[in-house]
Formats: sequence, C-alpha cells, structure tokens
Amino acid sequence: MSTRALTGILAPVTTPFGGDGAPDLDAFARNLRHYAATPLAGVVVLGSNGEAPLLSDAESDAIISTAREAFPSSKWLIAGTGRESTAATIAATKRAAAAGVDAVMVRTPSFYKGRMTPEALDAFYRAVADESPVPVILYNVTVFTGANLLPEKAVALASHPNVIGIKDSGGDVAVIAALASGSPKGFGVLCGSTAALYPSLCAGATGAVIGPAACAPEACVAVYDAFIRGDHAEARRRQAALVPIARLVGPVWGVAGLKAAVDAAGLTGGPPRPPLLPVTDEGRRAIRDAVEALKAAAT
Repeated sequence: MSTRALTGILAPVTTPFGGDGAPDLDAFARNLRHYAATPLAGVVVLGSNGEAPLLSDAESDAIISTAREAFPSSKWLIAGTGRESTAATIAATKRAAAAGVDAVMVRTPSFYKGRMTPEALDAFYRAVADESPVPVILYNVTVFTGANLLPEKAVALASHPNVIGIKDSGGDVAVIAALASGSPKGFGVLCGSTAALYPSLCAGATGAVIGPAACAPEACVAVYDAFIRGDHAEARRRQAALVPIARLVGPVWGVAGLKAAVDAAGLTGGPPRPPLLPVTDEGRRAIRDAVEALKAAAT
C-alpha cells in the first residue's frame, strides 16, 4: 500500500480537443502545469469529467503519458482506468502504471448493471487490485453507471493491501460517514460531490475530487484548509460560495459546463466530444459570471 496519504482537494481535469477532434495534448499539458502551481493535492485524469468513456485506448494512453511529463511527482497523479471487462481494466491499469501514475481510480462496470451484484463487484475489484502495479482507488459514481458499490462492500475491499481509498460521488453524507468509520486507518475517503464537501469532511472524508477544482482550485482548497484549521464558520462560508458554480457544472450543464468554466478561468476547456453538446451562449455567460464571482469570493 502507498505510504502517501490520500488527502486534500484533487481536480478531475478535463480533456481539451483540437480542431481536428483529437485530444489537444499541448493544451492539456499547459493546463496541468497551471494546476501544479496551485494548492491542489493532485489531479485525476480520465475521470468522468475527463470524458474517459469517449476516448480510445490509444488516446487515453497518450493523455496519461502527457500528464506524467507535465505534472510533478510531488502531487498525486491519478488516472481513471475503469473498463467494462476485468481483463480490459487490468490491461489499462498496467499501461497507466507503466506510464508512471501514482494510483488508478476504477469505476464500477456498468453495461450489465443488473448483474453487478456485491459479489460481482467484489470479485472485479479484488482481481484488479491483485494485478495492479500501483494502488487502486474505488470509484462509485452511480449517477453515470447505475451500479452501486455499497459501503459495506467498499469497507470490506479496504482490507486489500493494494486498495487505498474510494471516491464516492453520491452526495450522501451518511454513506461517507459509513465509509470513514468502517475503513482501516489510512484509507482515503474522497467526496465526489461539491454540494456535500463540507459536511462530508465533518463526517470523516479525507478530501475530495470535485469539478469546480478544475476551474477554481483555490476556492475549493479554501474549504478544506478552513476545516483542517478548525475554522468551521469560514469553511461553511467558503462552501456556500461554491454552490452556484457547482450547480452549473453539475446538474445544469455537466461536463460541457465544466469545460466552459475551465475556459472562463483562462485555461483550455474547449468543446466536449460528441455526442455531448456544448453549452449555449447564455449558459457560457452564466458560467463565466459564476467563475468570476467565485474568484472574487476567494480573495
């Protein structure tokens, strides 16, 4: 198991595409160099906000290699490697490990979601963790997959020596509390819901991977830092400031909204990959205003 603590705020970074529709690796590297200079604990590439399901294996491997070259080893570089089959997930995980990632984040398989029983998910994650050359982080994102990794099963998997944490994006603080209280010491519990960030920290989360960290990292880290200092009034104030942008890049516009927010922050977000549609001009203006307001609130 990794000796590095899985704590703090990490950004689920977006994948920019060029005019030819291929990943723009130069813009991606520039974005990562920017994130490296912020107080983020690290980044996650090829997550849900990285449009991982829309990329080929060759594109995914290029993204990971570019990230390793651009991002410092002093911070977490985590890659999403979940695939539909156990074999494909293990293969992607081994390629990511060879490229130098610090850990992999593995979503639940979802096409046969009705058959993704607790027993099936347990067998899947244990097989991946057994074969992975780097630590494994469980990733429960039921809103996208429709498959739910129950807290009691995640806690059981936490005993595997190569499983170091979980990102749970359900926004249920009771689930975060169950994960935090049932897991062994040193197991990372990452909140994946911006709206639930502060209460999740209160419930025992060790950090978070949240969309707004890709467009306003300082504002997101400010919630975590205030909590760690014990300044709960400030943490709640900072949490409230995140609400408008969290709504726009979450339930309103999703990935396309986050990419527009990354643009508004002065980085390269760009359009999403079809079949996802870009935000409207009106939506882009609202997102830009929200990013500017968040920057002002962070000062």
